[in-house]
Amino acid sequence: MPARRSTTPRFAPLPPAPTRPGSLRAKVIEAFERYRNDVVRRFYDEHFCLFDRQIVLVDLLTCLNRGPAHFADTQRALCLTVESFRYGRTGLLGRLFAPRIDRLLFAASKADHVAPSQHAALRQLLELLVAPAGRAARFEGLVPEFLALAAVRSTEVVRIEHQGQLLSCVRGRLKDEPRETVLFPGEIPEGLPEPEDWASGRFRFREFAPRRLRPGARGTHIRLDQALEFLLGDKLR
Repeated sequence: MPARRSTTPRFAPLPPAPTRPGSLRAKVIEAFERYRNDVVRRFYDEHFCLFDRQIVLVDLLTCLNRGPAHFADTQRALCLTVESFRYGRTGLLGRLFAPRIDRLLFAASKADHVAPSQHAALRQLLELLVAPAGRAARFEGLVPEFLALAAVRSTEVVRIEHQGQLLSCVRGRLKDEPRETVLFPGEIPEGLPEPEDWASGRFRFREFAPRRLRPGARGTHIRLDQALEFLLGDKLR
């Protein structure tokens, strides 16, 4: 739920290379500029600039699974995202004519894919990942909130004794598998991954499918209520 910093969103440039008139590269650049001006900029002007609340969802588990290049690319994308918007509190006239985002939530999704004991580390890793974006953006007194959440819970927690230790595991149906299974999902690093973390192949988080609901049954979530309270609670009182 955003408000705009600039009318021209930033995108990563094409790799440097000569551009010959009529070449495929020239046609791609021309098509991209037309898309940015006619579609993206119009969408920003007509929608994004009117919002004053923003939630940014980050799939940290996939970032870890795919390695350091993907992790770094996600960090750059977050920087570009927050640079595109205006942050800070404004008065009534400001909200009408020059709105800013006054509540910003960064949320690590798929919290149900790891044990609850890992949620604090998931939230902390998200804060570390977003830190460069926060330094790049002018939040002007705004303090972002961070959460680990799941809009629909796909697993349940199971505790299993293994070699004298009690492990927090999860039970659910992995994607493309017919039956539920119990597994130890792995651990979230307490800080930004080190080179040895990437080299060890320790990040192998599995993806679970949503559970089938019986007629009349309700799905469960993780901290979705906290997210809604933070973003919209004051407007509903």
